[in-house]
Amino acid sequence: MSEPLAAAEAALRILADVRRQPAVRMPLDDALDAILAEDAVSPVDIPAWTNSAMDGYAARGADVLGATAERPIRLSVVEHLPAGRFPTRALGSGECARIFTGAPLPEGSDTVIRQEDTDGGADTVTIVRDRDVGVNFRRTGEDIRKGTTVLQAGTELGPAELGVLASLAVAHPLVYRQPRVAILGSGDEIVDVDQPEEILSGRKIASSNTHTLMALVRRAGGVPVNLGIARDTPDSLRQHLRRAQGCDLLVTTAGISVGEHDFVRSVLEELGAVQRFWKLRMRPGAPVGFGLLGEVPWIGLPGNPVSTMVTFELFVRPAIRKMSGHALPFRRSVPVRMAEPVTLKPRLQHFLRAIVTEGPGGLEARLTGPQGSGILTSMVLANALLVIPEGQHETPVGAAASALVLDDPGHRAEPGF
Repeated sequence: MSEPLAAAEAALRILADVRRQPAVRMPLDDALDAILAEDAVSPVDIPAWTNSAMDGYAARGADVLGATAERPIRLSVVEHLPAGRFPTRALGSGECARIFTGAPLPEGSDTVIRQEDTDGGADTVTIVRDRDVGVNFRRTGEDIRKGTTVLQAGTELGPAELGVLASLAVAHPLVYRQPRVAILGSGDEIVDVDQPEEILSGRKIASSNTHTLMALVRRAGGVPVNLGIARDTPDSLRQHLRRAQGCDLLVTTAGISVGEHDFVRSVLEELGAVQRFWKLRMRPGAPVGFGLLGEVPWIGLPGNPVSTMVTFELFVRPAIRKMSGHALPFRRSVPVRMAEPVTLKPRLQHFLRAIVTEGPGGLEARLTGPQGSGILTSMVLANALLVIPEGQHETPVGAAASALVLDDPGHRAEPGF
């Protein structure tokens, strides 16, 4: 039997065996948070023409220079230009055009006088201030020049990026397909929430892991596929595993330890799965399995709710991010100072539920409370996982440590733990 792996080594082995999804074209409004699979090169200048940045009067700066309330300047209004209408003529000396935000500037103009500095005239306008000479317009190509790469392949598409693509007339960007992630729970003692009488009577336990994992997969960028809850029999497991056909990643919870009712590993091997590893030197979550069922990666998570969430964060989330096209799959670690002492007995790497806050000298970490792997409410309180190295039994107040902040947008190529 091989020795248990360190968590970071296990994470790297998983990522070595998962593959980025193929690129597909997707409607622009459906592409939020997807990863761009090709460079976006602008086919046009943006803006495509020099246009007004406000409502006012387009004029020649030389004609309005020196205008004051005491010595106003009057110009003839020769054209009316709302947004969307192009000028029909150039401006001559002593002429201007009534113009509105976004409308193209007429030839010969180099100034937009804001309407507040005029009397608002329709045929003739009186200008009482010259502060806007040479300003209040947006030049052709000021934002984007034709032929420039605006967004590089690998960019995550947020609202601003979708707006940029829309400005380039990209209706169906090429992005990496979201992986379909099959989720299988198992155990004779658990039922889903559609059987509340069994749960509330105390006869069965609710399968909280299923719903937690469905949400975690969505938040990581995958498409969850619920395979249901298998009984603790080989036949039930086989039937449920067949439902994973067409999925890109298989995630199971429970059933991978060495108990006489733990059949997940043996059934997967029977179905032809190649096992890579199945135990780690960490807490919570030592019984983590990984292998390949054909070309589909399988990650087996422990059944305790906290262990499920912690191991998802460390192993499944990075896998989904890589499959979705992210170049930086792992959440970064941040330095913290301990606000309370921590004493640990087992010689394992620990990932403790913690609350990280800003203190006088930087980030400070304290535990959420009891760290039992069945206390799911601790994950509600936690905003970070405090990482304690293997063999570090005592961590005193003020000691330096590291933490994975669970809403931190910063990511890196290598594990931060």
